[in-house]
Amino acid sequence: MARVLDVRGEICPYPMMKAVEQLKKLKGDEALEVLTDHAPALSTIPWEAAKLGYATAITSSGHAEWRLDLTRDASVARDPSAVLGQLAEQLEALGVAE
Repeated sequence: MARVLDVRGEICPYPMMKAVEQLKKLKGDEALEVLTDHAPALSTIPWEAAKLGYATAITSSGHAEWRLDLTRDASVARDPSAVLGQLAEQLEALGVAE
């Protein structure tokens, strides 16, 4: 089961900072679900999560609201920069400009 972090209504850098804080508290394969309405967080959270070994799946959860599902991924931990290409693809599919 994933922990849920609702940062809707908050702007950078707070969504990213709060997400990183929660990721550092996760145990084992526990996941984090982040709810946001701040488009810049769609880039900052996945990048910081990748540095900690988490992959990100982004889905739209309403008009200008998104859900980021952060899950531990050993391949991301080995090469966090690989997340950039995947992130660009996800944002393009959602119609969100970086």
